[in-house]
Amino acid sequence: MFAVTATQIDPDNPLAGLTLGERPEPQAPDGWTTVTVRATALNHHDLWTLKGVGIRQDRLPIVLGCDAAGVDEDGNEVIVHAVIGTGADETLDPKRSLLSEVHDGTFAERVAVPRRNLVPKPAALTFEQAACLPTAWLTAYRMLFDKAALEPGSTVLVQGAGGGVATALIALGRAGGYRVWATSRSADKRDQALKLGADQVFEPGARLPERVDAVMETVGQATWDHSLRSLRPGGRVVVSGATSGAVPPADLNRVFFLQLSVVGSTMGSRDQLQRLAVFLEQTGVRPVIDRTMPLALARDGFAAMNQGDVFGKIVFTP
Repeated sequence: MFAVTATQIDPDNPLAGLTLGERPEPQAPDGWTTVTVRATALNHHDLWTLKGVGIRQDRLPIVLGCDAAGVDEDGNEVIVHAVIGTGADETLDPKRSLLSEVHDGTFAERVAVPRRNLVPKPAALTFEQAACLPTAWLTAYRMLFDKAALEPGSTVLVQGAGGGVATALIALGRAGGYRVWATSRSADKRDQALKLGADQVFEPGARLPERVDAVMETVGQATWDHSLRSLRPGGRVVVSGATSGAVPPADLNRVFFLQLSVVGSTMGSRDQLQRLAVFLEQTGVRPVIDRTMPLALARDGFAAMNQGDVFGKIVFTP
């Protein structure tokens, strides 16, 4: 079958290790099944794998990709939950992994996954839309509705509008009844954030009209000081990643004086993925897709993400 594979690690030139071509058919052990992939979405995780973040050279080659929507062996339309683990919340399993870390991922015509990782795809969602949910949109859902612990009407600042998680935060926050503000270095992306549902947009580091109830932080070093300065007393920063470099240590004096909370978040559970799918079905909110392209052109999609030339998700169709 055709697949997109990581064959070597290169922190400076990640696309050097991106290989497109034939791979063996997946083998499903007991308790697993095979899904025919109809759509799969690109994440920063895939780019980081090529840079050697979270994986060693001796574990390559491995098929990339965490997210997928497709058809199972019984003909059911499904969404694949990307976290391989046990327990009610797989993300808390100390031995958990993501597809493409230990087991081959979803950038292929077919993928083997545990049966428990399958969630019914709502008929109202296309395969391309459903493929965006398991990583970026599920991360945003957990950040907003679980970790942030906000009431409707609260003000949320989303740092770095443009990426998959950030666009999901804006759309979900709007649908959830929050007042959403967003920052971006790009005037074009600020305009797109407004169209997506942000109430106000700002340049990075700008002085805000008032302090916010929570900050959704996925950028890291470049926005960290601004995130802390933007919070009201008792506010909360929810951190799920750092695309601009490691998150620096918190300003403990500010945190103590203003009673701020810094909360880490990660991808949600299978049950949360199912609730997210229902939420989108009921509210009419749909993932923002920057572009859809054949899996055979995956190199172009990786290049666009590597250059930061993306607003929303890049989706591949095998």
